[in-house]
Amino acid sequence: MADVGELLRYNSQVRRRYFDTFSKMSWVDFAKDRSVSFNSMRNVFIHTLNVVAYWLSFLLREDFESRREFEEYRTYEDIQRYMGHVEKQFDIYLNSLSPEKLKETFMATDDYGKPVEVTAEDVLIHVFEEEVHHRGELIAMLWQMGAEPPIMSWKNL
Repeated sequence: MADVGELLRYNSQVRRRYFDTFSKMSWVDFAKDRSVSFNSMRNVFIHTLNVVAYWLSFLLREDFESRREFEEYRTYEDIQRYMGHVEKQFDIYLNSLSPEKLKETFMATDDYGKPVEVTAEDVLIHVFEEEVHHRGELIAMLWQMGAEPPIMSWKNL
């Protein structure tokens, strides 16, 4: 069975491939409202980075500093800088993981507003799933434009 750290590192590699694909299109196409969860490819992509940053803050028991509004990201370089920062911090955390640390417990609030005890591993699985969920939206938007998404299969299968 794959460990959660391996899955999250895979997500990071795929995220980079998507960013490379997006950076070849016009900013207008990238930021265009396409009536999806966060409106545009730019916003969905930034949202996935915000998810990683938010849950990392949660796991570190730090206050999450709210990030810039989607519209404040005006260039691919702005997003690349933010992505680099988030990934660097997340890699440091992933590299510090041990079996004991994965079992560390936290209190969170579930989707129904109820308190729930979760482990660090539960949170990391959620981060993985959240990004995969939104990657599906990004794929659909690329297909609607007649563009192919980057190769992203696990272990190049």
